[in-house]
Amino acid sequence: MVAASLPVRKVSKPAIVFKSPSPHPNGLQATAEGLWVIDQSDGARASLVSYDTGKVIREFDTESDRPSGITFDGKSLWIGSTYSREIVQVDAVTGKTISRHFTPGAGVIYNMKGDPAGRSSPLAKAAAKPVVPVAKPAVVGGFQAGDTLGSKAPGTGAHGQEWRDGFLWMAVPPAREVYQVDPKTWVVQRKFGTAANRPHGIGWEGRYLWVTDSNLNAFFKHDPETGAMVERIQLADDDPLPHGMTIREGWLWYCDDVGVVCKLKL
Repeated sequence: MVAASLPVRKVSKPAIVFKSPSPHPNGLQATAEGLWVIDQSDGARASLVSYDTGKVIREFDTESDRPSGITFDGKSLWIGSTYSREIVQVDAVTGKTISRHFTPGAGVIYNMKGDPAGRSSPLAKAAAKPVVPVAKPAVVGGFQAGDTLGSKAPGTGAHGQEWRDGFLWMAVPPAREVYQVDPKTWVVQRKFGTAANRPHGIGWEGRYLWVTDSNLNAFFKHDPETGAMVERIQLADDDPLPHGMTIREGWLWYCDDVGVVCKLKL
């Protein structure tokens, strides 16, 4: 596997900065005003919080289905509505839906020879399990749906989004690819492959794009022009599991979906 042979960047041990305002955070976006957190619980709540304390500045429910990933274009938020396989644009002040778009590369995550095994958070045993209403079936994670549900698996969409220079970037696990999309025409401009079967949050460091892989418990630095991986950051088995991710002023922020927000110095 190419990912295993990449140079490993030595970074600080990740630290838990605060608890997420909602119990199952699955996407982050750093902005000048604060850190956006999208939660995959009922309500699909987007919360803008303080970097220092996690105190909520503003929050609202969104019209998305168990979302993963969120980004900001300067006026509106773009959210990965994972289980409806859409990208939903909402007003960043009111949460009102502006537009909805189908996710390129959406579908059921397939198995491939050499795939890493599914990984769970080391914090999960200590976290309270969500109460699932009797009227609803238990939620199956996107990377497990094909194995568990077979032909009945509905598929999933994007897991991480970023905005740069008028374009929307997204990581899509079913395709194992990152897409650059023109939001005005919804035409894919380019795409490239990811390290493995569970790409998640993405974030910019200069001209390079870091892509999380939750099953590999690592982050991979890509040249967005070619898609080539040039470096990786490897977390320890006892570190919080990375899901959503964003980068701000030399710090990589990420969330574990059991309810914590972490950061590490790049």
